[in-house]
Amino acid sequence: MRNQQNQSALSDTELQSFIALRRQIHAAPELGGETPNTAELVAAKLTQWGYELHRGIGGHGLVGVLKRGEGTRRIGLRADMDALPMQEKNTFAHASQIADRMHACGHDGHTAILLAAAYRLATHGEFNGTLNLIFQPDEEGLCGAKAMIDDGLFQRFPCDAIFALHNMPSYPLGTAVIQAGPTMASSQRVSLRVSGQGGHGAMPEKSVDPLPVVASLINAIQTIKSRNLGPEEYAVISIGMLQAGSVYNIIPDEASMLISVRTDTPQTQQKINQRLEQIVRGHEQSFGVSIDLEITPLAPALINDETETQRVRESLAPLFEPGHLQSRGPKVMATEDFAWMLTEVPGCYFLLGNGEGEFHGCSVHNPHYDFNDELIRLGADCWVKLVEDFLA
Repeated sequence: MRNQQNQSALSDTELQSFIALRRQIHAAPELGGETPNTAELVAAKLTQWGYELHRGIGGHGLVGVLKRGEGTRRIGLRADMDALPMQEKNTFAHASQIADRMHACGHDGHTAILLAAAYRLATHGEFNGTLNLIFQPDEEGLCGAKAMIDDGLFQRFPCDAIFALHNMPSYPLGTAVIQAGPTMASSQRVSLRVSGQGGHGAMPEKSVDPLPVVASLINAIQTIKSRNLGPEEYAVISIGMLQAGSVYNIIPDEASMLISVRTDTPQTQQKINQRLEQIVRGHEQSFGVSIDLEITPLAPALINDETETQRVRESLAPLFEPGHLQSRGPKVMATEDFAWMLTEVPGCYFLLGNGEGEFHGCSVHNPHYDFNDELIRLGADCWVKLVEDFLA
């Protein structure tokens, strides 16, 4: 799996301690921005290892700083800490002990990886400069990174480049995807409220029914992808909620929709938004209704910096067997709020294989998912190698 000429940053005994730590976090998941216990656990470890600790950044976010030598270069590494609001269906000993909360995306593993690297860099790291370790809440809500930035993250802890990783189920352990350019999709929530005029179900001619308008909007919106975008323009438009009426024989005054829009470039996003505006205003004229259109950006597209991506590839190549470090993977239209950090600082977000098979190949956001503990060693190796190369 790994080039045997490179010794791992973690001994077997150290690895077991971080596996135990990961499972401790997994058993006690916290949601959104409310991650006080996980943050406290992280803070205790960083303090123990001599990091300068800064708490309460954008809520329960925290930063550990370690400086060595007289170097002026500064690197940032980020891990997410929050879980998902879903019931775990695994029955192993470290399964979630809290109903309707589960680490179903591997953030427990990402936190353990960065803590393992933090330990090795504090005790054995050879670098010259400043290391900023960023532990972020509320990635799943796509709010945590922005909250930390708005609270002065990069003003207080300047970084010349910033990096993050994510596990990838169904990819073999010992593989990585380090891709330049657009890598994850933007996300925005679109709200439509159609206002007509309610009435008796037996006398529709005396009302302005919003439901045929919604039916027509559904069909029209689906044509954006098929008729307004080129084959090279990636987008996913999903209508997730429809709401109208309360009983069968009353025509309602209003009907509403919520739509998820994901794209991989700002240009495609702008094109979709312009077309949504045209469709909505056209339906107002055609059906004699008023339509309130609200577009809420949640996170931008994640676009890796070309230079920093190449830096990561060159730094980490010795840790992987030939052919196991890929420069491009399948298109992923999920959203990652680390994208906000990449709008402020150049950097790279890359993927590490979580393993294959029924268990480790199980998708994230699935009630049977679990992070592969074997990935802690490789992930820590990646962070240690990148830091020592960047701050050589």
